Amino acid sequence: MIPKVIIQTGPPDLSLSLKAAVVNVKLLHPEFEYIFFDDAKVEEFVQEQCTEWRDAYGSFKFKIQRYDFFRYLAVYRYGGFYLDLDVFLAEQLTPLVSSECVFSFEELTDSTFFWDRFRMDWQIGNYAFGAEPGHPFLEAIIANCLRAKQDPAWVRPMMNWIPKPFYDEFYILNTTGPGLVSRTYAENPTLAQRVKVVFPDDVRDPRSWHQFGKFGFHDMAGSWRDRESFLSVRLRRLWEGWKYRRTLANSKGRGKTR
Repeated sequence: MIPKVIIQTGPPDLSLSLKAAVVNVKLLHPEFEYIFFDDAKVEEFVQEQCTEWRDAYGSFKFKIQRYDFFRYLAVYRYGGFYLDLDVFLAEQLTPLVSSECVFSFEELTDSTFFWDRFRMDWQIGNYAFGAEPGHPFLEAIIANCLRAKQDPAWVRPMMNWIPKPFYDEFYILNTTGPGLVSRTYAENPTLAQRVKVVFPDDVRDPRSWHQFGKFGFHDMAGSWRDRESFLSVRLRRLWEGWKYRRTLANSKGRGKTR
């Protein structure tokens, strides 16, 4: 059973939209314990309750990597559900507490690494997930976060063909984000049997991507990304448009379920 706990993290002063999302989460879950970590409380948690990972936490290159790492540590320690602040819920998470570990669907992907090695054309999201305390899948994710930081050769195959302007972003995604979580799932089939992935009815429909099943959706605010120049934005749109079209074309003959 997943404990009735909801964990979120962010700055002390939230925007109005994020305040609304937090209120929504609380109103839907009056019987759940709600724990909010600002930056100071994150540091306190790591220093006092995660001493074995304290040095590793402080050594990540990017701040968002530390936030990613924290969310895995917090759910591993306490159990419960983690939600990004820009996740808006439509229903209670209560039906999911009978699972031992549950993760959200992210989207289909055209990653040659995942397809060539695992015949996997989709990824798991880390914007919403839940688990029992001490769940071995979270333990494996934590271990892989450390491996990715210490072993560049392990990460390199996932970074092939990433354009230089977007390299840092995809490095983050593949070392502590959805790419890392998805690889952990793919490389550990025994553990994967103990993980419920909340898929949409049709994974080929982009309107269902970044949704936590029927429970809510990820608004994809992307506040962790650096501000981009006009040229960089234009290049990103062209490249992402090309990837999007290729992903949909590749998925046509693979069915609507995974």
